[in-house]
Amino acid sequence: MIGIGDKTMIKDKTTILFDLDGTLIDSVPDLALAVNDMLKSLGKDGYDEDTIRYWVGNGAPMLIKRALLGKVDVEDTKIDEELFLKAQKIYMSAYHKYLSVATTTYPCVKESLEILYYRGFKMAIVTNKPYEFVEPLLKGLEIDKYFDVIVGGDSCKSKKPHPAMLECALKELKSSISQSIMVGDSKNDILASNQLGMQSIAVTYGYNYNEDISTYNPTVTIDRFDKIIGVLL
Repeated sequence: MIGIGDKTMIKDKTTILFDLDGTLIDSVPDLALAVNDMLKSLGKDGYDEDTIRYWVGNGAPMLIKRALLGKVDVEDTKIDEELFLKAQKIYMSAYHKYLSVATTTYPCVKESLEILYYRGFKMAIVTNKPYEFVEPLLKGLEIDKYFDVIVGGDSCKSKKPHPAMLECALKELKSSISQSIMVGDSKNDILASNQLGMQSIAVTYGYNYNEDISTYNPTVTIDRFDKIIGVLL
């Protein structure tokens, strides 16, 4: 890994793959509304926004499971399939309702995307969020024009940290691994890019389960989104 703002190892990039939640946007306030709507409908107690923030980052099914069980580590815990499917239906409906109530872009995101767009970069969204939510969010936040391709959590055979989603985006963009870079806030983004042999930029302000993102060996770390300009240009 090299330090914040150092672009020594980042050369000749034409394509940028962006994670969405925790990287470009803070969607937790609306995710929390949808989760608590779901829990209330199921007769369960809700959680505060800070607790739910810690559960975000692995896609909607994992968020739902964490909310139903009230903990982040759910891999070894079985959930009744009928309850999960009912919860998922309620959650998806609720999130459609709350999609753009309080979600915002992080500071300097719009301005930085504008610069990268006019400098000719091909840009894509690669997110574990279900595809159906992504385009409406981008349009609502007025950043949709910057992205040539959207790959959602249900667009490919596997979600991040598997590299399949990144491969799907590169194929659509007709870009090579060496020309491209992944930008994300969580270990899922960095592990996916590392498996593919792609360079990466990690942002330190997002949703990474209180872990230090540098542990996963991104090429560069930045603590403010606009620092991406100094890295890539």
